[in-house]
Amino acid sequence: MAQEFVNSRIQPGKVVVFIKPTCPYCRQTQELLSQFPFKQGALEFVDITATSDTDKIQDYLQQITGARTVPRVFIGKECIGGCSDLTSMHQCGELLGRLKQIGALQ
Repeated sequence: MAQEFVNSRIQPGKVVVFIKPTCPYCRQTQELLSQFPFKQGALEFVDITATSDTDKIQDYLQQITGARTVPRVFIGKECIGGCSDLTSMHQCGELLGRLKQIGALQ
């Protein structure tokens, strides 16, 4: 169930962020990404606490990304890490290029 839940959301051409609404790093990630002009449906925030499988989802994220923490940010099918990784990409100018590369922006 957790594997299907995660894998069904990760898609090429899309940015998917697995979050917990109470997490300050998740909110910071949402604020950063909301500054970009995403195409409709190309940005999705997935609240993992909305399911009864939160722990199993985090265990599966650990398996595929090497970390259990949220946010877990996927650009296309690649996990780029969490909030600090996303912020670093943005500060060095790499984030915009990656978003354009997968065709997620308007």
